[in-house]
Amino acid sequence: MWVLPGQNQSWVSEFVLLGFSSDPTSNMVLFIAFLLIYLITVLANGLIATLICLDSHLHTPMYFFLCILSLLDMGYVTTTMPQMLVHLLTHSQKISFAGCWLQMYVFSALGLTECTFFVIMAYDRYVAICYPLRYTVILNWGLCMQLAAGTWACGFLFSLIHTFFTMSLPYCGPNTINHYFCEGPSVRSLACMDTQLIEMVDQVLSVFMVVTPLSLILASYIHIALAILKIKSTRSRCKAFSTCSSHLTVVTFFYAPAAYIYMRPDSSHNPEQDKKVSLFYNVFTALLNPVVYSLRNKDMKGAFLKVMGHGRAIL
Repeated sequence: MWVLPGQNQSWVSEFVLLGFSSDPTSNMVLFIAFLLIYLITVLANGLIATLICLDSHLHTPMYFFLCILSLLDMGYVTTTMPQMLVHLLTHSQKISFAGCWLQMYVFSALGLTECTFFVIMAYDRYVAICYPLRYTVILNWGLCMQLAAGTWACGFLFSLIHTFFTMSLPYCGPNTINHYFCEGPSVRSLACMDTQLIEMVDQVLSVFMVVTPLSLILASYIHIALAILKIKSTRSRCKAFSTCSSHLTVVTFFYAPAAYIYMRPDSSHNPEQDKKVSLFYNVFTALLNPVVYSLRNKDMKGAFLKVMGHGRAIL
C-alpha cells in the first residue's frame, strides 16, 4: 500500500490475483493443462501465420485476414496466460498497479480489435459469395490494409478509454482480485467509491464495440444466406455454407461469453463463474481458431504439405 503524507487514506500499489485454486496439487494439474493449451495455441496460430506468409497461393484477402486473426490470438493469450502459469507455480500471486494497468489495456485492446475484426471477416465472406466475380476488385489490397489498420486503431483507442476510467478510480483496499488476470469488472469491484458512472461508460463502449459489430455480422450473413439460397447447385450451395460455418463458429464462441461478462452491471457479477466464462473468449477461442480454419481447409493443408516437402528437399 501507498500511504499519502498527512492523510489517513492508503492507496493500493499492487494487486493479488487469486487465480483458480490455492491447493498445490490442483495448481500443478492446472499448470500442466494450461501450459499445453498455451503452447498448442501459440504454435498452431504461429504455423497458420507462417504458412500464409510463405505460400503465394494464400496471398488473398481471406487468408490475409486469417493471418491477422492468428496474430491477434497469439497476442491475446500471451497477455494473460504466461503470468497465470507463473502464479500457479509460485506462492506469490502479486501484480503491480502499473502491471495491472498494462495487462488490462493490452488485453482489452486486442479483444476489442478482434471484436471489430470479425466484422471485416464477415464482410469478406459477403463479398466472396454475393459478388464472386468482383471479389478481388472490391477487396483490393489497399482496402484490406485500411480495414485492418482501422480495426487495430479502434481497438487500442477504445481500450485506452476503458482502462483509463477503470484504473483512475481510487483503490484503497482490499487489493485481492478474484480472477486470474486484471479484467475490468473484477478490478473495478475493488474501487472505494461509487462506480455507477464508470459502469455507464463501459456499457456504452460495450454496446458500440460488441452489439454494433454483432449486428453488422448478422446483417452480412442474412445477405449471404439469401444469396446462397439462390444457388441452384446443391454442391455449390453446401460449399458456400461450409466457407461461412468456420467464421460463425468462432464468432459464437467469442461473442457469447464476452457479452455475458461485459454487458452486465457489476452487481450481477459472480467472480467464480466469470473466471470460467472468460476462459472461453480468452483461451479456448484462440485454441479453436486454428482447428476450425485449418483442419477443414484444403488450401491450408496443401500449403503445409508443400512447406514440409520443401523442407525435406533442402535437407
